[in-house]
Amino acid sequence: MRNSEIAAYFNELADLLEIQGANPFRIRAYRNGARTLESTKVELTRMVEEDFDLTELPGIGDDLAEKIVAIVQTGELKQLTELREKVPTGVVDMLRIPGIGPKKVHTFYYELKIDTLEHLKQAAEAGELAKIKGFGKKTEQAIIEGIDSLDLTNLRFYLAEAKTYADEICDDLRKLKSVKQAEVAGSCRRRKETVGDLDLLVTSSDSGEAMDALANHSLVTKVLARGDTKQRVRLTNGIELDLRVVPDESYGAALLYFTGSKEHNIVLRRRAQDRDLKLNEYGLFQGDKLVAGKTEEEVYKTLDLVWVPPELRENWLEFGFEEAGQMPELVELEDIKGDLHMHTTASDGTASIEEMAEAAKKQGLKYIAITDHSKRVTMANGLDGKRLLKHWEEIDRVNEATKGIDILKGIECDILEDGTLDLEDDVLKEGDWVIAVLHYGLKQPRKQIMKRLMTAIQNPYVHMIGHPTGRLILKRPGADIDMDEFLQAAADHGTLVEINAHFSRLDLNEVHAAAAKEKGIPIVINTDAHSPEGFNVRQYGIYQARRAGLTKDDIANTRTWAQMKKLMK
Repeated sequence: MRNSEIAAYFNELADLLEIQGANPFRIRAYRNGARTLESTKVELTRMVEEDFDLTELPGIGDDLAEKIVAIVQTGELKQLTELREKVPTGVVDMLRIPGIGPKKVHTFYYELKIDTLEHLKQAAEAGELAKIKGFGKKTEQAIIEGIDSLDLTNLRFYLAEAKTYADEICDDLRKLKSVKQAEVAGSCRRRKETVGDLDLLVTSSDSGEAMDALANHSLVTKVLARGDTKQRVRLTNGIELDLRVVPDESYGAALLYFTGSKEHNIVLRRRAQDRDLKLNEYGLFQGDKLVAGKTEEEVYKTLDLVWVPPELRENWLEFGFEEAGQMPELVELEDIKGDLHMHTTASDGTASIEEMAEAAKKQGLKYIAITDHSKRVTMANGLDGKRLLKHWEEIDRVNEATKGIDILKGIECDILEDGTLDLEDDVLKEGDWVIAVLHYGLKQPRKQIMKRLMTAIQNPYVHMIGHPTGRLILKRPGADIDMDEFLQAAADHGTLVEINAHFSRLDLNEVHAAAAKEKGIPIVINTDAHSPEGFNVRQYGIYQARRAGLTKDDIANTRTWAQMKKLMK
């Protein structure tokens, strides 16, 4: 659990207490505590594990320290759970409205007895809010518009979708004669799994031309706001994008600021203060004098730091690398030599063995494993033992006839709900590459999930656990796994683990991938391609690995097949 996640408990606690009209000093204590936790460099989970005295942190007393321990150890906070039961969900939802804070929500709920967004909108449309002191017609209209926009502004988008839109717009703006530099910032540049909105920075000799070009872009449906140097638009898929035109001398500082994360930037600002400097989106200043800001590298160097790749800017790993004196050379897309998870028409793929091999060759790959589904996945025409052995004979035939790439006999074998594997060992042992996966029964209790995983990890013919949690981002949570036990078992038994590169999976996530690295487990980045075009998602697996701080050496399939086999059981 990250520090920011623990801090979120205290921020929510403060919000709910303020809605209830609790003691202001108590509320302030929780908010100050949250800020302290967000800016603390050392991981709180580690502090708790090592029995560190949390009261040594600024603003953290015995009460907050006790709550931090409870959150880390149980993932829950009893007081917060009780408050959630007392304050209706519809009331809490009001905090999502731009410009509406806990004090106003307190008024809506306790004075007007409004407990849902729908009821609040009706009250605003009926003019009931303007009758209250401190509210007026403008506030009512702002609330109506804010509620109308919530469905759009609170959506999350897959990185793949958001990045595709942002890159196209950015590329088109770069073509303008007046635009010198243009770059996507925000969580999209940090390659987060999902993106809420987009930020785009440009330097331009004519800000009006850049804004006109954006307003008239084919991917833009509406201009929401426009000023001299900033414009906000809504794109055709519903995501909102902010364009900022910044001076050349501030471009690096602005790019750093708007890339984030907030937690990373807080550390940089405090580091600047320690050197009697001031850092903001306009630059790094000594008094009123600009001392750095044209490039990100310039800002980091002035703060006695090396440039940090955007994927690492979460105040999680990056400053530890800095303290160790070395920023790792993160894995690159070009480092990957093989793909060991894909499907053909033998199960639910759309292309033949030959077509997948040719597509892989065009991507520069040296080896692939054909891993169609086992029989449990009936909806995907999964293979039983007899069909699989025949399928493997065909793979051998195609491999002999194909030059320039090795084609391996593989299978994606289900770990069944009863803790057994979907295929017998006497079949699995004939394969070159065996993946074991959880597809069904993901809601089983942790004990049973772990039993199933241990069956696969300990099996001598299983080489890798694919998409370990089985999650689908924005759609389905993963299985309840004791990740430390799972990874330790994989390390002990020489079983590799996967980062599934499909943007709806990205499983392992970056935290678990970093934990796998600590245990010395080689990670395999695979596409799970079901068509030749499916290979194109590999870059998202690379982004996930980079967010975990992984290098080329941490990834198994950056090696040749001969080298990879030395890592396998």
